[in-house]
Amino acid sequence: MPQLSNHDVVACPSCHAPIRWTVTAAGKPLPVDADPAEDGNTAAYYDGTGRLRSRGLSKDRPVLEHAEWLARPHFASCKARPARRSSSSGQRARTGVRPAPQRWQP
Repeated sequence: MPQLSNHDVVACPSCHAPIRWTVTAAGKPLPVDADPAEDGNTAAYYDGTGRLRSRGLSKDRPVLEHAEWLARPHFASCKARPARRSSSSGQRARTGVRPAPQRWQP
């Protein structure tokens, strides 16, 4: 396991656990646990500018490369994670009926 600096460790706003914010390949922020995890499914690394980046381990790239370390997304370990948003039936409620398209007739 690599020795990581604590300069980018912050507290989770929900459970106050130590986390690090990474940026995915899609440019989205992803919180990961501050310490490396043996059971993680995300590869985290510092790029050339010092930004913490992350990528999911996939079939195409299933192993760690270069200076990457295994991280666990904080969503998996947050003690105060929000409840799921889906309704009990799993279907979205219909709020109205869409009108039929107008057909032009000569």
